[in-house]
Amino acid sequence: MTITERPKLAGMRRLLLAFVNSWKGFRGAFRSEAAFRQEVALAVVLLPLGTYLGKTPIEKALLVSSVLLVLIVELLNTGIETVVDRIGLERHELSGLAKDVGSTAVLLSFGVLVVIWGFLLLG
Repeated sequence: MTITERPKLAGMRRLLLAFVNSWKGFRGAFRSEAAFRQEVALAVVLLPLGTYLGKTPIEKALLVSSVLLVLIVELLNTGIETVVDRIGLERHELSGLAKDVGSTAVLLSFGVLVVIWGFLLLG
């Protein structure tokens, strides 16, 4: 049976399998990426702090979502790096560019975090 012949999952079974796959992705990134582990440690501190320091629900949402954005972008960057490495470990200009662009996205997500936290807590 090919992938196209497999029946599509629906309902709760599909949601459960999506959650299981997402959890496997989280665990895989946590095990293989030191940067992701560091960002998770930062999130463990900043997520509760953001809910405490935010004065309004909007401020809390901004503080918390900026932390989650860093994790999301790091996971996407890890996915890019994993695919590039799967294709081949030899140095190639396009592979390097893909990894550099992913890394830049992570850096910019940290910039968003700093701007939001700075404006809300210092401004």
